[in-house]
Amino acid sequence: MIRNATAVWNGSGKEGNGHLTTQSTVLNKTQYSFNSRFENGIGTNPEELIAAAHAGCFTMKLSFVLGAAGFTAETLETKCEITFENGSVTKSHLILSAKIPGITPEVFEASVEEAEKNCPISLLLKTAISTTATLL
Repeated sequence: MIRNATAVWNGSGKEGNGHLTTQSTVLNKTQYSFNSRFENGIGTNPEELIAAAHAGCFTMKLSFVLGAAGFTAETLETKCEITFENGSVTKSHLILSAKIPGITPEVFEASVEEAEKNCPISLLLKTAISTTATLL
């Protein structure tokens, strides 16, 4: 399987602008710029997209790990915070709230750890990854 996205940029780094389109067209000429990346401009940015990818990947991987352990989550909600410092992504922190009927804290913690370490985006990132997990 191969997935793709296309970036188009016009102009200089600070004054220019661009757009992103994904194969699925969920992003379709979605604006990005210096302002949307480093300030509070309208549009997206690479770090936000990495956060979405990591949150989605981890959450789906966790659902598979839980299924293998005999559990089905009622709800898994993950926020991902990407830290961008000195021109590098330095951290990815996952914040999970989960409602999983019948699971023990030990099985929950082990499942979260396995998903954090083994989701494809975690394996891709060359940065510090951490998780704060709350079982509701």
